Amino acid sequence: MNLLPQDVLVMLKLSVARRTRWTYDQLGAALGMSMSMVHSSIRRATQARLYDEHRRRPVRAALEEFLVHGVKYAFPPDIGTVTRGVPTAFAAPALKGEFLHDAGAEAAYVWPHPEGEQRGVSLSPLYKSVPAVALRNARLYEALSLLDAIRIGRVREQQRAAELLKGMLRSDDAPTA
Repeated sequence: MNLLPQDVLVMLKLSVARRTRWTYDQLGAALGMSMSMVHSSIRRATQARLYDEHRRRPVRAALEEFLVHGVKYAFPPDIGTVTRGVPTAFAAPALKGEFLHDAGAEAAYVWPHPEGEQRGVSLSPLYKSVPAVALRNARLYEALSLLDAIRIGRVREQQRAAELLKGMLRSDDAPTA
């Protein structure tokens, strides 16, 4: 059984959530997924050793390793044309202004979304509900945009994004395993 992109979304949500108690229904509603999809994601993540079903939380060390070193290969993004959307990667608040790209202009990547307020180069989100989820959950938005920087960035950019993402996963507010 292979991991799917939505499994990463579920694991990130559980890793950065300030609440440690959850139901499949609550998680599904928060992520724009059905309860059965969340259940299947948890099952696949457990099989991949990214989730501890007895403690009901992600295995932080394994998840961190996969996010930093595996996601960019398992789920490479598609880069499209200029569109309106939600800023991600280097254009998102977590990294905005830290890196200058081609000819000194910041690369503005966005997840296409009708409620997005920025124009930029479209970057396929990890899962279709990511832009809407990001607009509702600032902490998860930060984690997802850092993950996108790891997915598309150069070495220095990937290292900075990984450092910030690891900090989020290790923070006292996030549950650990």
